[in-house]
Amino acid sequence: MATTPTQETSRLGAIIDSCREIAQDVNFAAAKQWLQENPGKKAIGCFPIYCPVELIHASGMLPVGVIGGGNQIEISFADSRFQSFVCSIVKSTLELGLTKRLEFLEGMLFHSICDPARNLASVFQRNFPTMFVDYIHFPQNFASPLARQYLATEYRRILDHLQQRSGYAPTADDLNHSIRLYNRIRSGLREIYRIRAETPHLISAAESFVLSRAGMLMAPEAFEKILDEVLAELPGRPTRPKDRIRVVLEGSFCELPPVELIETLEEAGCYILDDDFLRGSRWFTEDVPIQANPLFSLAESYSERACYSGTKHDTREVKAAHLINLVKEKKADAVVFQAAKFCEPALFDYALYRKTLDDAKIPHLLLEFEEKTWIFDRARSEVETFVESLLFD
Repeated sequence: MATTPTQETSRLGAIIDSCREIAQDVNFAAAKQWLQENPGKKAIGCFPIYCPVELIHASGMLPVGVIGGGNQIEISFADSRFQSFVCSIVKSTLELGLTKRLEFLEGMLFHSICDPARNLASVFQRNFPTMFVDYIHFPQNFASPLARQYLATEYRRILDHLQQRSGYAPTADDLNHSIRLYNRIRSGLREIYRIRAETPHLISAAESFVLSRAGMLMAPEAFEKILDEVLAELPGRPTRPKDRIRVVLEGSFCELPPVELIETLEEAGCYILDDDFLRGSRWFTEDVPIQANPLFSLAESYSERACYSGTKHDTREVKAAHLINLVKEKKADAVVFQAAKFCEPALFDYALYRKTLDDAKIPHLLLEFEEKTWIFDRARSEVETFVESLLFD
């Protein structure tokens, strides 16, 4: 029987509401349910931005995105472990551990985003001595022909440690199976972003945000099915375009803004066509090739098929060039640079972005946020003023 638009909207709304609940759950109920349904299995936490989740999945464990506590928790204990001028995500991630919310994890994987994030790995090792904690050393010189070989070797080291924890040694077929699964997920997320850029009234940035975030907290097989259903429902969604400016958002690649802040930007008059939220979940711009050596394939893709990130030092591309190209590609009217307070990589980048955007005569607005923010009146006022200056100039 044919489904009416009202029923489609109701089902799509229910999916998004469910994903929002999962995304804002600091007790990780979805991941714990998977562990209950799979006795003997284990879960590994992944700190942003990018983590080779295929290695975890192929080892028979569940990758779980641990990206702070947002504005869902109070910082009561972690402040004593860090300086006052450290970004919120580092403190709230440690707070999750100190309040025993991460006890269900077998371990955590970190990598070098900035100095506080690098130090967080050591702080975890000291505070949770029974937890498996490892640190991925990504290459920094992609112009070198040895970069891919080095990273494949580093992946081998990580995989060896993971299989010691899981008790299962994954084969090349296991790894390629995981690569195929995550290729489908990344392809689905890219399609949602394409739809959002071309018809932003069909799905908002806040909706795609909670959808992506929920996908990092559940089994990838379950998330793939959710993506398929969302993509099937979106074309028939009975929504109308609104009078808003078209913007690209940059600067929120690590610490996540509160969902309410994203909604505030949209309600203040912005269609967010593209962003760098949860960039690690769609890290590759195209599918990772299926090859006899899957570790090298993942390493090669990191070097040659990965999206731009301010934390990935790649001298082959001029900084800010990707942002100018993105604005042109999406036919955006402006850029909103939304950086977490005390986020050195983002704020250092903004100095370069600002000059490049000014030279290109692209309007832009800088907003700073903290995870623990609950009131967004100031941000709304700034965005509304910015929007009006463009609409009525």
